[in-house]
Amino acid sequence: MSQHRIDRAFARLRSEGRKGLIPFIAAGDPSLPATEALVREFEARGADVIELGVPFSDPLADGVVNQRAYQRALLAGTTLPKVLETVARIRQHSEVPVVLMSYINPIHRFGLARFPAAARAAGVDGLILCDCPPDEGEDFYRGLRGVGVHPIQLLAPTSPDRRIAMISGRGAGYLYYVSLRGVTGPRDRLPAGLRERIQHIRTLTTLPIAVGFGISTPEQAATVAEFADAVIVGSALVARVEEALGLPDLTKRAGDFLGGLRAALG
Repeated sequence: MSQHRIDRAFARLRSEGRKGLIPFIAAGDPSLPATEALVREFEARGADVIELGVPFSDPLADGVVNQRAYQRALLAGTTLPKVLETVARIRQHSEVPVVLMSYINPIHRFGLARFPAAARAAGVDGLILCDCPPDEGEDFYRGLRGVGVHPIQLLAPTSPDRRIAMISGRGAGYLYYVSLRGVTGPRDRLPAGLRERIQHIRTLTTLPIAVGFGISTPEQAATVAEFADAVIVGSALVARVEEALGLPDLTKRAGDFLGGLRAALG
């Protein structure tokens, strides 16, 4: 098997001395064709990995911006099978790594046993489960790894060293560090001590570390890129989509915002 798309992306970034940019949007907001167009735009604007949120009615880790996006996507008829179909269409023209971010309920309804192979067949590269820690879903995560879908694990500011080491050992691709105690959403400042926390986590893992939650501006992204391997920007980008709903240049507006982030990271 050739090198995994996510691993290849981070290897390229290391060789070029650059930091990764990982945009997040809610799949199906405002429609699945719009999502496909946004992925094309983001890739062209320099995204290294793209996270697509699987719409869910009770997204407990998400703030109001993402909640509204998920509601729009659900009202538009977005389902997990349709998200997988969209990824398969993206794969017809793109090799950009795609990670699904989901809650356990949609996958449980789809079928825990059949999801890994279906995700792999569609071209999904990784999965983040917001509400299923690695010690609760060990068999499921093993199934993902068995077909080559990276289980992307979450780290919290409160995670102790022993748990960080355990989570790192059960993850692949990159670690998603949740930068703050709270839900997703734009913030006007970065959490205190973030640099030191990431530096400490580096002593406990060999995986790349991507930082998300609350990163809202090019200036914040540039600061995080000084000590993280990649920057994840979600709610601020979802908000740009929301602001452009119904406008013919929605894709370009979101792309312009992402381009500003890419320029800030170099």
